[in-house]
Amino acid sequence: MIGPNTVELLGYYGGDTTHAASAWTSTSRDMTPERIERLPKLFAMLAGESPRHETPFEKSMMHFLVRSDVASHIHLIKHRVGVSVNAESARYKELKEDNAYIPHDWGNGEWKVRLIQHIHESQDLYHRCISDLTKRLGIDRKRAKESARFFLPYAAQITADVSFNFRSFVHFQELRNHPAAQLEIRAIAAEMLRLVKEIPGAPFKHSLDAFGL
Repeated sequence: MIGPNTVELLGYYGGDTTHAASAWTSTSRDMTPERIERLPKLFAMLAGESPRHETPFEKSMMHFLVRSDVASHIHLIKHRVGVSVNAESARYKELKEDNAYIPHDWGNGEWKVRLIQHIHESQDLYHRCISDLTKRLGIDRKRAKESARFFLPYAAQITADVSFNFRSFVHFQELRNHPAAQLEIRAIAAEMLRLVKEIPGAPFKHSLDAFGL
């Protein structure tokens, strides 16, 4: 199935008060009304110092389910510090759902048609190869699956379980939600940010504001 890349927010932990309590560990972690009013100033100081004092922002996390093309998935797994990624693997299972992504800025011309044809042909070869390697050549199914995936193009979509601590989420946004980033990963980053901003009660508002997000 040809479709867009998608992002779902599965859950989150922490927020502004979690970051503030961590920053104030040496004094008092009590979140009094007066202290809550001081959060914007506190976070502006932590995020604006040189070097930044970012460890309090590692105490929160957000958890996403991302379905993306292979190229965007590679961009995700490059962020290894404070990021956890588990993805469905064509090494361990045959990808029964033939999901794929088409660049939305290509329009409906010749190259979109050709890419769709290429995707369908590649996916068909992938499934046929697994079957033939196991039934005719006697190769064990594990090896057949992990080697037949070489037929799959970068447009093939896989689903990944992705979590960030807040500090790493900021780093991801600074690199990937940026005009210089590839269009597809930029769209994924922007959707992640939108979902976090729209959490009821806006628990990360002051922290996001401090980093210009």
